[in-house]
Amino acid sequence: MTAEPEDIISIGDRLLSQHPESFTNDFNTNNKAVTKMTNVGSTRVRNRIAGYITRQRAEN
Repeated sequence: MTAEPEDIISIGDRLLSQHPESFTNDFNTNNKAVTKMTNVGSTRVRNRIAGYITRQRAEN
């Protein structure tokens, strides 16, 4: 499964707005949370979403 950057951002923003308490500044923690909250089959796409969320949490 390939995903456009806009899709990664959209999914990441939606997860952050719906479950802000579930995410931290740690990539591994976020990756586990993304795995539980989504049904994305691709490891690469899950990692990209978790990375995006981690960067967003680090900025705030």
